[in-house]
Amino acid sequence: MGTWAAPGRVTVIGEHTDYNEGYALPIALPMVVRCTARSRTDGRVRVGSRQRPDQPALVAISDLATLRMRVPRWMRYPLGVVAEFTRRGFAMSGVDLELDGEVPIGAGLASSAALSCAVAVALRDLFAGDVPDRALIDIARAAENDYVGVPTGLLDQAAAILCTAGHALLLDIREFASDEPGRHGKGYEHIPFDLERFGLELLVVDTKQPHELVDGRYAARRDECAAAAAALGVTSLREVESSADVDRIAEEVLRRRARHVVTENQRVSAVVDTLRAGGDPRGIGSILTAGHASLRDDFEVSTPGVDTVVEAVMAAGAHGARMVGGGFGGSVVAVVDCARTEFVEESVRRRLAGEALPDPHVFTVVAAPGARPIV
Repeated sequence: MGTWAAPGRVTVIGEHTDYNEGYALPIALPMVVRCTARSRTDGRVRVGSRQRPDQPALVAISDLATLRMRVPRWMRYPLGVVAEFTRRGFAMSGVDLELDGEVPIGAGLASSAALSCAVAVALRDLFAGDVPDRALIDIARAAENDYVGVPTGLLDQAAAILCTAGHALLLDIREFASDEPGRHGKGYEHIPFDLERFGLELLVVDTKQPHELVDGRYAARRDECAAAAAALGVTSLREVESSADVDRIAEEVLRRRARHVVTENQRVSAVVDTLRAGGDPRGIGSILTAGHASLRDDFEVSTPGVDTVVEAVMAAGAHGARMVGGGFGGSVVAVVDCARTEFVEESVRRRLAGEALPDPHVFTVVAAPGARPIV
């Protein structure tokens, strides 16, 4: 028996690039999902949640495949991880899983990946200790893709497993996805990320407008990106290096989707260059803001409420701000001076109240460690 934790994530820059084999730069959040797990001997899995004490489940592991659509959706994440372990041939005598999460749900901060990865590291340590991190990320992603039905890339799971304290994780998704089981270090790099040294903080504004990635719009963006790549004669938009090449796409919507992905990869590289050189992170602010404009106008995944938050934090003196996550609601991340954090928060609350929008959850974050045992 033990307890394991996996964090949510904030993507500093690099949104909707993972399923296009591009680049992304996430950090792990201090907020985690905890999984207390112990083995059983009766071939069953029990799932309970502190947040949903009235919804425990006790099911046979052998029935997981047929149960997928008959359990509450939140429960499909942990059950999907169990199912994926067993599908890959790992024997389990049974397991108790008790969950407790503090990552805001529906805020675009990867609470679902934190849940899946907390369960995955627990099951690995209890039943399959030789599974490398790269395979564990695949297991957690497969559970979300196949058991829950959300066609995510691997950004969130990689961040939950691989991030380290004080660093952002530079992911080269194409290289990372081609990594072989058992290999380490291919396709990712830890980039120092210490805003405090420059008198800065990373502010997160949860707009309380929950996003939902299973309603078809996220999947539609994936399909549009695939169609844009096909129009350019490439296997993925990662292969397109210049936004000028995008102009060859005749269909306007596909052209805009591709332009976002190509320019977002360029923005990741620009932010990483600044951080690697030890430059003042205030310089990345304008890049983040440009990323938001691209997500709003070219990729069309922002919302009026999210745009209002970005406008409010910028008007209050933030160096840069952008929506974070898959979009259609969720959170905004901003680089702010420590001395102005309270003023920025108050300004956002006043602006949202004046427009009859929900009162947000506002907090600061630092780059935290990835999944780990805690007891």
